[in-house]
Amino acid sequence: MGTGASVKFTFLKLLTGSDLSIRRLPFMVADSGAEGPVLWLTACCHGDEVGGMVIIQEIFKKIRKNNLLTAGSLYSFPLMNPIGFETGSRRITFSREDLNRLFPGDPRGTLGERIANTIFTAILKTKPALVIDLHNDWIKSIPYALIDTEPESGDLKIHATTTEFALETGFPVIRDTERLQCTLPFTLRANDIPSFTLELGESYIVNEKNIEYGVQSVENIMSMLGMTIPAKNEHPYPLPGILRGKILDYSSKPSSSTTGIVRFLSKPGDIVREGKAFAGIYNVFGKRRETMRSTCDALVLGHNDTSVSFPGMPVMAFGTF
Repeated sequence: MGTGASVKFTFLKLLTGSDLSIRRLPFMVADSGAEGPVLWLTACCHGDEVGGMVIIQEIFKKIRKNNLLTAGSLYSFPLMNPIGFETGSRRITFSREDLNRLFPGDPRGTLGERIANTIFTAILKTKPALVIDLHNDWIKSIPYALIDTEPESGDLKIHATTTEFALETGFPVIRDTERLQCTLPFTLRANDIPSFTLELGESYIVNEKNIEYGVQSVENIMSMLGMTIPAKNEHPYPLPGILRGKILDYSSKPSSSTTGIVRFLSKPGDIVREGKAFAGIYNVFGKRRETMRSTCDALVLGHNDTSVSFPGMPVMAFGTF
């Protein structure tokens, strides 16, 4: 057991600006001084998703003040998209690229590809046991763990390990139904590194309750990896008993078929049964033009950030049973 972790804050160079200023990538490391696994936490890949950065800050505070880390090492990129963060933008503002669609990147590619390559290369060098990528979702959404679809071929061991870690978070576990091959977690898994995403509620602002949930989830994982003294407190997130141990499938269906004003009949966190009305769409005079009903039993993950609907537009996100 370590006697106290050493903590280091530093930077990796990203680019040189037109005024010759250096743009940098914040980099955090905590080393217990004892043998053990390497865990990575990454955040703010999308510049408007700020909650993960605060969760990382709180975890490192606990390491410094409470000797939270007793074995292994914790690495972190708390702010992967500083350019987007400064302008409140999901994308890298200069190049309009979505960083989480560019991994593993290219050291001689576009600005976004170079940033992605810097991040990906640094993570691979440490041979981590797990990488948790922290994100935020729609403004009205609940926290959940998001895992990739099962691989089409090859060894399923990494997928099974990733799923086991995700179930330990205390959140609903949602399996993505879209194969996004250039995200950080997908690309890491393709390189035999378990990785999943934590979606921690609303973007743009810091929701303190979701920070509390996220910190506890990371502590659960650290305990599972043997990096801390086993946690004694139950996770504070009120996960319904019916969802414990279950993997749900992500869905944004059904979509609206009408233009109008959306009025929601279910809220994030509700369980809606097949056939239940979850939203109504009204015209400008207040006449209901469409009643949207669930096509199966599902957990409401969140609803769209706008009250306007158009044909084919997602209105709610679900984890389907």
